[in-house]
Amino acid sequence: MSKNKEQYTWKELEIGTIFTEPGNTAEYKTGDWRSQAPAYNFERCIKCGVCQLYCPEGCIEEDADGYFVANLYWCKGCGICARECPTGVITMEEETE
Repeated sequence: MSKNKEQYTWKELEIGTIFTEPGNTAEYKTGDWRSQAPAYNFERCIKCGVCQLYCPEGCIEEDADGYFVANLYWCKGCGICARECPTGVITMEEETE
């Protein structure tokens, strides 16, 4: 007899166990995990998109003015965008909330 997800303890779960429907990761707000967030100085931005290319979460989006900005709903604050920015536009700042 198979158990439903409420009947398992974490010790009973096998590695790789999934109890959700495929493709539902967009439903989870992962930005709450971060302690730092990207801050931008767009006066120096050349709109190259390097930050977007290196973002491991794929959360950097182009805005209406052509600047690339992290969607803080998913951004985990890893700082890779800031390290890879060729003009130093992005800095990581401590979260205030």
